[in-house]
Amino acid sequence: MRRHFSSPLLKSFQTHYEDLLRFLARRMGDSQRAADVAQETWLRLAHQDDGDAVRDPRAYVFRVAGNLAIDNLRRDQRLAEQQEDGELLEQLSDPLAEPESRLLAQENLARLDAALASLPANAREALLLNRLDGLTYAQIATRLGVSESMVGKYLIQAMRHCRQWRSEEEADA
Repeated sequence: MRRHFSSPLLKSFQTHYEDLLRFLARRMGDSQRAADVAQETWLRLAHQDDGDAVRDPRAYVFRVAGNLAIDNLRRDQRLAEQQEDGELLEQLSDPLAEPESRLLAQENLARLDAALASLPANAREALLLNRLDGLTYAQIATRLGVSESMVGKYLIQAMRHCRQWRSEEEADA
Protein backbone atom coordinates (compact mmCIF):
# COMPACT_ATOMS: atom_id res chain seq x y z
CA MET A 1 0.00 0.00 0.00
CA ARG A 2 1.37 3.41 -0.94
CA ARG A 3 1.53 6.02 1.74
CA HIS A 4 0.30 9.43 0.67
CA PHE A 5 2.34 12.39 1.84
CA SER A 6 0.60 15.73 1.61
CA SER A 7 3.21 17.99 3.19
CA PRO A 8 3.86 21.23 1.28
CA LEU A 9 7.57 20.44 1.52
CA LEU A 10 7.17 17.04 -0.14
CA LYS A 11 4.89 18.50 -2.80
CA SER A 12 7.52 21.15 -3.51
CA PHE A 13 10.20 18.44 -3.59
CA GLN A 14 8.23 16.50 -6.19
CA THR A 15 7.43 19.59 -8.25
CA HIS A 16 11.05 20.77 -8.38
CA TYR A 17 12.75 17.36 -8.40
CA GLU A 18 14.51 17.77 -11.77
CA ASP A 19 15.81 21.25 -10.82
CA LEU A 20 16.96 19.88 -7.48
CA LEU A 21 18.88 17.05 -9.17
CA ARG A 22 20.63 19.50 -11.51
CA PHE A 23 21.47 21.76 -8.56
CA LEU A 24 22.93 18.86 -6.57
CA ALA A 25 24.80 17.42 -9.57
CA ARG A 26 26.51 20.78 -10.13
CA ARG A 27 27.35 21.09 -6.47
CA MET A 28 28.61 17.53 -6.04
CA GLY A 29 30.06 16.88 -9.49
CA ASP A 30 28.36 13.49 -9.77
CA SER A 31 24.77 12.74 -10.77
CA GLN A 32 24.65 9.45 -8.82
CA ARG A 33 25.74 11.14 -5.59
CA ALA A 34 23.25 13.92 -6.34
CA ALA A 35 20.46 11.34 -6.57
CA ASP A 36 21.56 9.86 -3.24
CA VAL A 37 21.48 13.27 -1.58
CA ALA A 38 18.08 13.98 -3.14
CA GLN A 39 16.77 10.77 -1.62
CA GLU A 40 18.23 11.73 1.75
CA THR A 41 16.56 15.13 1.37
CA TRP A 42 13.19 13.50 0.78
CA LEU A 43 13.66 11.34 3.88
CA ARG A 44 14.56 14.39 5.96
CA LEU A 45 11.51 16.30 4.69
CA ALA A 46 9.17 13.33 5.22
CA HIS A 47 10.04 13.27 8.93
CA GLN A 48 9.38 16.96 9.51
CA ASP A 49 6.14 17.82 11.25
CA ASP A 50 6.30 21.60 10.80
CA GLY A 51 6.23 21.72 6.98
CA ASP A 52 3.13 23.93 6.97
CA ALA A 53 5.03 26.69 8.82
CA VAL A 54 7.58 27.15 6.01
CA ARG A 55 6.93 30.31 3.95
CA ASP A 56 8.88 29.28 0.84
CA PRO A 57 8.86 25.47 0.52
CA ARG A 58 11.05 25.45 -2.64
CA ALA A 59 13.80 27.51 -1.00
CA TYR A 60 13.59 25.35 2.10
CA VAL A 61 13.89 22.12 0.09
CA PHE A 62 16.93 23.47 -1.76
CA ARG A 63 18.51 24.64 1.51
CA VAL A 64 18.06 21.22 3.12
CA ALA A 65 19.47 19.51 0.02
CA GLY A 66 22.42 21.94 -0.13
CA ASN A 67 23.24 21.35 3.53
CA LEU A 68 23.07 17.59 3.06
CA ALA A 69 25.35 17.88 0.01
CA ILE A 70 27.89 19.83 2.07
CA ASP A 71 27.72 17.22 4.85
CA ASN A 72 28.22 14.47 2.27
CA LEU A 73 31.22 16.19 0.66
CA ARG A 74 32.82 16.89 4.05
CA ARG A 75 32.37 13.28 5.13
CA ASP A 76 34.00 12.09 1.91
CA GLN A 77 36.87 14.51 2.44
CA ARG A 78 37.40 13.26 6.02
CA LEU A 79 37.38 9.65 4.83
CA ALA A 80 39.90 10.46 2.08
CA GLU A 81 42.17 12.18 4.60
CA GLN A 82 41.92 9.22 6.96
CA GLN A 83 42.79 6.88 4.13
CA GLU A 84 45.83 8.99 3.21
CA ASP A 85 46.92 9.03 6.85
CA GLY A 86 46.52 5.25 7.02
CA GLU A 87 48.61 4.76 3.88
CA LEU A 88 51.33 7.01 5.32
CA LEU A 89 51.33 5.04 8.57
CA GLU A 90 51.64 1.79 6.65
CA GLN A 91 54.72 3.15 4.90
CA LEU A 92 56.27 4.22 8.20
CA SER A 93 55.38 1.18 10.30
CA ASP A 94 57.62 -1.81 10.75
CA PRO A 95 55.77 -4.91 9.54
CA LEU A 96 57.94 -7.05 11.81
CA ALA A 97 57.23 -5.17 15.06
CA GLU A 98 58.51 -6.82 18.17
CA PRO A 99 56.10 -9.22 19.87
CA GLU A 100 56.35 -7.17 23.06
CA SER A 101 55.10 -4.05 21.27
CA ARG A 102 52.20 -5.96 19.78
CA LEU A 103 51.30 -7.41 23.18
CA LEU A 104 51.37 -3.95 24.80
CA ALA A 105 49.19 -2.57 22.00
CA GLN A 106 46.70 -5.41 22.43
CA GLU A 107 46.57 -4.79 26.19
CA ASN A 108 46.00 -1.05 25.64
CA LEU A 109 43.26 -1.82 23.15
CA ALA A 110 41.60 -4.23 25.58
CA ARG A 111 41.67 -1.55 28.33
CA LEU A 112 40.24 1.03 25.94
CA ASP A 113 37.55 -1.43 24.88
CA ALA A 114 36.67 -1.99 28.55
CA ALA A 115 36.50 1.78 29.11
CA LEU A 116 34.15 2.17 26.14
CA ALA A 117 32.07 -0.79 27.29
CA SER A 118 31.48 0.96 30.62
CA LEU A 119 29.82 3.91 28.84
CA PRO A 120 26.02 4.00 28.58
CA ALA A 121 24.91 2.42 25.30
CA ASN A 122 23.71 5.61 23.55
CA ALA A 123 26.82 7.60 24.53
CA ARG A 124 29.10 4.82 23.25
CA GLU A 125 27.10 4.47 20.03
CA ALA A 126 27.13 8.24 19.42
CA LEU A 127 30.89 8.41 19.98
CA LEU A 128 31.62 5.50 17.64
CA LEU A 129 29.27 6.79 14.92
CA ASN A 130 30.85 10.24 15.11
CA ARG A 131 34.52 9.30 15.44
CA LEU A 132 34.71 6.10 13.43
CA ASP A 133 31.96 6.49 10.83
CA GLY A 134 32.22 10.28 10.54
CA LEU A 135 28.48 10.84 10.87
CA THR A 136 27.10 14.28 11.67
CA TYR A 137 25.04 15.06 14.76
CA ALA A 138 21.90 15.07 12.61
CA GLN A 139 22.66 11.65 11.14
CA ILE A 140 23.43 10.22 14.59
CA ALA A 141 20.26 11.74 16.01
CA THR A 142 18.23 10.08 13.26
CA ARG A 143 19.88 6.74 13.87
CA LEU A 144 19.48 6.84 17.64
CA GLY A 145 16.02 8.43 17.57
CA VAL A 146 17.03 11.41 19.72
CA SER A 147 17.51 15.14 19.22
CA GLU A 148 20.75 16.66 17.93
CA SER A 149 21.29 18.37 21.29
CA MET A 150 21.04 14.98 22.99
CA VAL A 151 23.71 13.66 20.62
CA GLY A 152 25.93 16.54 21.75
CA LYS A 153 25.31 15.63 25.39
CA TYR A 154 26.13 11.98 24.67
CA LEU A 155 29.41 12.98 23.00
CA ILE A 156 30.37 15.27 25.88
CA GLN A 157 29.61 12.48 28.33
CA ALA A 158 31.71 10.01 26.31
CA MET A 159 34.64 12.42 25.96
CA ARG A 160 34.64 13.18 29.69
CA HIS A 161 34.61 9.48 30.41
CA CYS A 162 37.54 8.89 28.01
CA ARG A 163 39.53 11.79 29.51
CA GLN A 164 38.94 10.45 33.01
CA TRP A 165 39.95 6.96 31.90
CA ARG A 166 43.13 8.35 30.31
CA SER A 167 44.02 10.30 33.47
CA GLU A 168 43.57 7.17 35.56
CA GLU A 169 45.72 5.18 33.13
CA GLU A 170 48.50 7.80 33.32
CA ALA A 171 48.28 7.87 37.13
CA ASP A 172 48.64 4.08 37.25
CA ALA A 173 51.69 4.13 34.96
